[in-house]
Amino acid sequence: MRLKFLTVIVASLMAYAGPLRAAEPSAAGMWAQIDEKGRVGGWFLIFEHDGVYEGAIAKMFLKPGENPHPICTRCKGDQKNAPSLGLTIIKGMQRKGLVYQNGSILDPRDGQVYQAKMTLSPDGQQLTLRGYLGIELFGQDQVWKRLPDDVLPTDEMPANLVPYWNALPKPPDGVMTKGGVPPPSGSPMTSQPGR
Repeated sequence: MRLKFLTVIVASLMAYAGPLRAAEPSAAGMWAQIDEKGRVGGWFLIFEHDGVYEGAIAKMFLKPGENPHPICTRCKGDQKNAPSLGLTIIKGMQRKGLVYQNGSILDPRDGQVYQAKMTLSPDGQQLTLRGYLGIELFGQDQVWKRLPDDVLPTDEMPANLVPYWNALPKPPDGVMTKGGVPPPSGSPMTSQPGR
């Protein structure tokens, strides 16, 4: 009798544990980087690739007079002189619940690569990125805000990111997701360089 009672309790707990785990949000999706003055620096697509999470520049907000087709002149390796739009800047992030760690983040302005960690808020609407050299204590945080899943049409996504964008789960038609579109602080750059 006691064994049967324990079996029922364990089965009940397992039935509840599955949905709780599935409901945990993921960092995959579109994010806006907003500076301390409220200006949008860019939109980024975070996606899972070969079991790790990566992030790339999906849309840029350029100031008047800036190069409309910037390239990463200071990047190293295969990213040297690559177009900034579509550039993968977050690499190798391993997920452990709401924390993504053991990865790196590239600053395309100077080509510097930092160790990185990302922490997702429990509601999935805020992502804190921390880049650092050597010791996490001496790093710097940036807080990104989640954008709605329908914020950028597929034809405005950089071509190299379209497969990852299309692989993300999308809400049913007519259903809006949480998040908001921040006002741009410059002209949006959504087309591929060289078009």
